[in-house]
Amino acid sequence: MRGFRFGVSLRTVGGPAEWYAKCRRAEELGYDVIAVSDHIGPGRPAPFPAFAAAAAVTERIRFTPFVLNVPFYNPTLLAREVRTTAALTGDRLELGVGAGHMKSEFDDAGLPWLPAGERIDVLERALGELRRRFAEEDTPAPPLLIAGNSDGVLALAARHAAIAGFSGLRQAPGHPPGTFHLATAAELDERVAFFREQAGERAAEIESNLLIQHVARTGDPRAELDRWAAEIPHLDLGADELLDAPQVLAGDPARMADLLRERRERYGFSYLTVFEPAMADLAPVIRELDGE
Repeated sequence: MRGFRFGVSLRTVGGPAEWYAKCRRAEELGYDVIAVSDHIGPGRPAPFPAFAAAAAVTERIRFTPFVLNVPFYNPTLLAREVRTTAALTGDRLELGVGAGHMKSEFDDAGLPWLPAGERIDVLERALGELRRRFAEEDTPAPPLLIAGNSDGVLALAARHAAIAGFSGLRQAPGHPPGTFHLATAAELDERVAFFREQAGERAAEIESNLLIQHVARTGDPRAELDRWAAEIPHLDLGADELLDAPQVLAGDPARMADLLRERRERYGFSYLTVFEPAMADLAPVIRELDGE
């Protein structure tokens, strides 16, 4: 069974001192990967320069864009960014990619919003160009993470990824693209089964990542999830479903560690990523699972 890895998605950079302190703290707490998303908006950082700066003040921790909106980029220029960042981080870069899911961001960037199938085609062509560029320069390509929820993206991950990323989210029917519902445990069972069928013999070689949407250290998980559910728009799951949902982690550290062991056995999720506000709350769980 594959050992656990833990990532934390850092939302803002701030000034140099703030960013350096965050990155050092993530490493001290035992995280394996610092993730930065690729979103457009006030205060949202660009992943590659953030990683180059972080590498200068850390020693062990790895870095991943989580994930690049690949249709934003010219593939040739993207290959240059990836190659340079991999070098400046001492080959601690893992390349996380996706097809994009928020029309508003494409509108802000002045880029055409293509149908999902066409965005996935753009992603696959870009991956081919990246492979070609790295091969021409005889440069090792970073490990590739492909993340998403659709059949097309999961099939692409099954063919090409070293790491398959599961968001645990599904598009909310009747809402604008990028409006999500939390998937149920059964829906994630189906997504994992689809991915494994597509991957065939490769399935055992591919690491599986899950983005955990909510972490709460609490002695009363049900009450905490009732409170959280009341605050979240479009959340259509009750407390029982939330307690079973692998994207939600609530309890004391021992209970949360047991849940992650059970979910690794059920789904194969050995690489877990949390958002920055949960960084400290998950740290005792990381210590509990050290070496497993």
